[in-house]
Amino acid sequence: MKNLLFFLFLLTSLNGISQDKSIKVEPMNWWVGMKNPNLQLVIQGDQIKTAQVKSPKAGLSIIQVHQADSPNYLFVDVRIEKSAKVGIYPIQLFQHGKLIASISYALQAREPGSSSRESYSAKDVIYLITPDRFANGDPSNDVHPSMMEKEINRSNIYSRHGGDIQGIIDRLDYLKKMGYTAIWNMPLLENDQKVQSYHGYSITNHYQIDPRFGSNEKFKELCEEAKKRGIKVISDIVLNHIGSGHHWMKDLPFKNWINHGTQFVSTNHRRESQQDPHSSKADLKSQVDGWFVPSMPDLNQNNPFLAKYIIQNTIWWIEYAGLGGLRIDTYPYSEKKFSNAWTMAVAQEYPNMNMVGEEWSLNPIIPSYWQKGKINPDGYRSGLPSLMDFPLQNAIQEALNEPESWNQGLMKIYSVISSDIVYADPYNLVIFLDNHDMSRFYTQVKEDNDLFKMGLSLICTLRGIPQIYYGTELNFANPKSNEHGEIRKDFLGGWPGDAQDAVSGKQLKAQEKNTQEYLAKLLNWRKGNEAVTQGKMMHFAPKNGIYTYFRYTEKSKVMVIVNKNAHESLIDPTWYREILPAQAKLKDVMSGQISNLGNSIKVAPKSALIVEVL
Repeated sequence: MKNLLFFLFLLTSLNGISQDKSIKVEPMNWWVGMKNPNLQLVIQGDQIKTAQVKSPKAGLSIIQVHQADSPNYLFVDVRIEKSAKVGIYPIQLFQHGKLIASISYALQAREPGSSSRESYSAKDVIYLITPDRFANGDPSNDVHPSMMEKEINRSNIYSRHGGDIQGIIDRLDYLKKMGYTAIWNMPLLENDQKVQSYHGYSITNHYQIDPRFGSNEKFKELCEEAKKRGIKVISDIVLNHIGSGHHWMKDLPFKNWINHGTQFVSTNHRRESQQDPHSSKADLKSQVDGWFVPSMPDLNQNNPFLAKYIIQNTIWWIEYAGLGGLRIDTYPYSEKKFSNAWTMAVAQEYPNMNMVGEEWSLNPIIPSYWQKGKINPDGYRSGLPSLMDFPLQNAIQEALNEPESWNQGLMKIYSVISSDIVYADPYNLVIFLDNHDMSRFYTQVKEDNDLFKMGLSLICTLRGIPQIYYGTELNFANPKSNEHGEIRKDFLGGWPGDAQDAVSGKQLKAQEKNTQEYLAKLLNWRKGNEAVTQGKMMHFAPKNGIYTYFRYTEKSKVMVIVNKNAHESLIDPTWYREILPAQAKLKDVMSGQISNLGNSIKVAPKSALIVEVL
């Protein structure tokens, strides 16, 4: 009976249950044992602005109550005392001496080792998923009666297609077999928008998974099931904006909660203004205060209550779901001061948490500005551990498409890697061939399968943390357009009645099957190779259509030779003598064949040779 009562307590306490159902509190619960004992509750209810707030139970103390501009919000600073135990803590609201509401607020126990959890690193390979387009594991949630967008139409590239969290859970074994060790899902939070709600970047409820994807409990199940298989779940965080359908837009807590109020004023998208020593204040203000698009109002992170709300929300999801990492959307659109406060607050509770920011600039100097450990000329010190390596992505596609010359072709990769001097930690950058916002890599290389495989070899062996977009293992392309809706096509076999199935292999074309097997072998080899997952890098300037680099530790060494020529090439190994011993044996990673080094190394046309140096 005691266990049953405790289960019922946990079940009900997640919602901050109130005697008055019109009263809402966020965060809905918290945890004892957090390093920061302070918490700010947002209490929402009709005309509660003048209410007094009391906490009669020892362990949860009311520090200060802040009135908002709106009459329907209270911001309540509380402290969770060291003496606090797991349990229910009543929070009472009084008006004119009369009790108007009593909130049963739950303080829960943290999972063992929560603060020291392992996050993703160069040991991992990240699989990026567009949840609505991956797999429909639960058709019953395809349409939700309370949501504005009710249509499911797989023939429309911008409609919802019905993919959900259950569909991802059902394919975790497939992902493990392929060799992926982390999942980055595009945002799963509620997007109650009239149109194009499938992508997830127009959040309308920060504490609720979109019911068409599942539920909070289902997301937690995904994280737990992934963990059982050695797979981390990375959450896509949106700090800069919300969806126009957010309830805040009908009742702003403070007049300055949203930049420019409820009026659309576009950002200038001049991200360089954040670090440009010559930038005007007008350009910088337009960059950080402007709206991304009309359907995405820009959050005013200079409002301290808004800032604290977003920070606490991130920490709540990490603790609640057991997240293994974060990816931050549109990172340079946020205020610098807020960005640092956010990263420091997360790092305080989770010192090992890796966080990668999106900064879509092709000049390495721009993203390097935001990496933790970088000493910038303007004195700015960021707390963000990782950036998406857009300069390298662009260099790879140009290198493989361009003819070879002094400053074209493979030299583009060499040049970007040589610029690693500007990063505090280039080995912690997330590297990729494509993502959800650009043409598929197979399309980028004009569906040349040799160049495609060459790109896969590069991304799995260069320095950094590889990220691969779902369907890459199946030669996904976007031949008709570069529209996002086409790029984010449905995964094969994710829907009943699909003619092809990536998991079972049903009706896969020979080329699709070949790529799937090639990538699986490469990824599973990578997991066990110390040189690639933990080693340093040495490369040699490209010449004659050949680019060679080494990944190495004291115990392990890998050599990669990229041959872009249309003919077989014989490579003189003496050029690499400083790192390649004359008596070395070479093990071909893909074939398993072992050979003596000899006087030359043979590399097949338009291919990348990956060998372990024994």
